Amino acid sequence: MLLHISPSLRHVTVLPAKGVREFIKVKVGSRKFSYRMVFYSLLFFTFLLRFVFVLTAMDTIDGETKCSTVGCLGKRLGPRILGRRLESNVPQVIYQVLEEPVSQDEIQGDGDIPQTLEDFVAEMKDVRPDAKTFASRLKAMVTLLEQRTRTAKIQEYLYRHVASSSIPKQLHCLALRLANEHSTNANARLQLPSPEFVPALVDNSFFHFVLASDNILATSVVASSLVHNSLHPEKVVLHIITDRKTLSPMQAWFSLNPLTPAIIEVKGLHHFDWFAKGKVPVLEAMEKDQKVRSQFRGGSSAIVANNTEKPYVIAAKLQALSPKYNSLMNHIRIHLPELFPSLNKVVFLDDDIVVQTDLSALWDIDMDGKVNGAVETCTGEDKFVMSKRFKSYLNFSHPMIAKNFDPSECAWAYGMNIFDLEAWRTTNISHTYHYWLEENLKSDLSLWQLGTLPPGLIAFHGHVHIIDPFWHMLGLGYQDNTSIADAETAGVIHFNGRAKPWLDIAFPQLRKLWTKYVNFSDKFIKSCHIRAS
Repeated sequence: MLLHISPSLRHVTVLPAKGVREFIKVKVGSRKFSYRMVFYSLLFFTFLLRFVFVLTAMDTIDGETKCSTVGCLGKRLGPRILGRRLESNVPQVIYQVLEEPVSQDEIQGDGDIPQTLEDFVAEMKDVRPDAKTFASRLKAMVTLLEQRTRTAKIQEYLYRHVASSSIPKQLHCLALRLANEHSTNANARLQLPSPEFVPALVDNSFFHFVLASDNILATSVVASSLVHNSLHPEKVVLHIITDRKTLSPMQAWFSLNPLTPAIIEVKGLHHFDWFAKGKVPVLEAMEKDQKVRSQFRGGSSAIVANNTEKPYVIAAKLQALSPKYNSLMNHIRIHLPELFPSLNKVVFLDDDIVVQTDLSALWDIDMDGKVNGAVETCTGEDKFVMSKRFKSYLNFSHPMIAKNFDPSECAWAYGMNIFDLEAWRTTNISHTYHYWLEENLKSDLSLWQLGTLPPGLIAFHGHVHIIDPFWHMLGLGYQDNTSIADAETAGVIHFNGRAKPWLDIAFPQLRKLWTKYVNFSDKFIKSCHIRAS
């Protein structure tokens, strides 16, 4: 049998096998072809002609009267097939209008700009404008909405900055009531620890943890979660360091709420001999840092008033004003070897973490001669939190940074760190830290802007041992897409970010992981109206 194609290209007829030889003879003369070759050739030709017919019909419908089949094929299949580029159907005048700059006065002076997409569509249907008017109205609407979105975003950042930087009245109430209790109740002035446990403070057979904070409620949660989840609480020693104003209420809390059999030490910075005598580099750096920031930033009002910078840049500058970045509690970890000269190894905990497992296994980790055991923050499923490299914290446009460091090098996290103090004492880490603090101040904060982690990345460079991410889960104060199931499986969860669990802006579904360790039956907690939600 044989295929027969009608002139219209719309019908394909199967001829009887009897007439095949005659058909071939007429068409191809005396040359010999196999039936199979003829069959496949005709079949291919059939599909090709039909394809060209359809394309030609489409071009005719579109109004293109003169179009060769090859040209139409090139237009339909694109530039990679027949070398012809697709032509845009958008009038050039629209591009011209959209590329023209729009002045602020022009937007504010036009009171009838459509406020929503529905308003815009209704106006276009009613007026039926030309392309230029259409583009002008669309541009005005989008520009207006962009400005409103930017303003709202900046206001959100400002409110979050104020909320995260202020001391909630409940925490202020707790500190005042405990300070009063300390002055009137002898049981709130107990020596911590009691004399029989003092030798344990320098005994390296115990598990020593260090926490520096002026937040009593946050410190109580860290301490409670640490002891509650310990397999050997009798071997736990928690060294709490605080400032002079918080010492009395902090001592009152742990005198009235002992975590027996764990050993709790509460000590003020002014109690350390090395800190009270002579020059302390970190204090000098902080004083200079505070002056530079006040001049360099101009305060939150000046930052928000900037109309040229992107919202995320404004957010970063607001964050740089946070008091925690100029808090001595945040810098004190760089002096651990001097603070605890008799100890060989400590675990340093931030006050915005919750311990969910026994941490004694950290002492079994082989640090391989390194000083700082930390979780790296450049790998993991959470691309927002676990995508941090040196370029995320340091300014590599500055030649001093670019010359000394690799922007793609993986960063690591503060919050839960193992420090080998013996190894630390053989290095110049503390000196390096203070050197770079000074250099950043000399450069008007152009090497980095935020916190103690950037100088920490520099000072501990080459001295970090990466530990399993199970030990430290980050980001619970930045975003609320962390699942409860994932958070509950981590050894330590860290509410780093602005949404601290003791603030009203905390994420409700994550906050309960923190509030489970708050003693809501305590009379001071009740009287200050500190609640779970």
